[in-house]
Amino acid sequence: MARETLVLLPGMMCDARLFTPQIEAFGKTYDVIVPELEEPSIKAMAQGVLAGAPPGPLNIAGLSMGGIVAMAMTGIAPERIERLALLDTNHLADAPERFDIRNRQIEDVRAGRLRSVIVDEMKPVYLAMANRSNQALLDLLVEMAMDVGDETFVAQSIALRDRPGQAAALRSYTGPSLVLCGEEDNLCPPDRHREIAGLLPDPDLVFISGAGHISTLENPAEVNAAMSRWLSRSPAHAAP
Repeated sequence: MARETLVLLPGMMCDARLFTPQIEAFGKTYDVIVPELEEPSIKAMAQGVLAGAPPGPLNIAGLSMGGIVAMAMTGIAPERIERLALLDTNHLADAPERFDIRNRQIEDVRAGRLRSVIVDEMKPVYLAMANRSNQALLDLLVEMAMDVGDETFVAQSIALRDRPGQAAALRSYTGPSLVLCGEEDNLCPPDRHREIAGLLPDPDLVFISGAGHISTLENPAEVNAAMSRWLSRSPAHAAP
């Protein structure tokens, strides 16, 4: 019997290491794929993931930007999405006040200042308060960003800056869904996830204790438990 596919979509400037505990937990029973998201639009990212994935239904879990890509995938090809998990993410278009900030960050990175943008502006707000002294986790976030590199930072920033809202895609999705958020996520707070869950017909809404925006690494035990429940749900009501 063929194994199901689990596609894990990382957040901005992250790679498969964002999902190390989940790959370890589910890699024995699922074919786990972690695509690179390098295109300068959310739609192009979603199309690229769909084109590169094996044929047949997919279990999609995305964190932050990855969650936005997952939502876009449901709008493009709902029949491919057997189960949908949205982690620490945002279904809205970018806030207007973010436009100038993103453009300045793009120029800083093009000038060779990627590390300072990550360390000074992005990393400090990612984690729950208790985890902000976790040097290994902080170092990992910087290492991932530096490995992903300048060009991808620019492309992802443009994609996020210019993205449309995804409310229509959420309303049209009929399969089992997980909406998960760290209780201390300051970037995509719990109320935003209540809004997301309110747009889905069959959501499991979960808040993760002791976690901020990087819930998969901050409290992997609770995240894995929620994902295990999600993956065990019947896809009977998924889009045909």
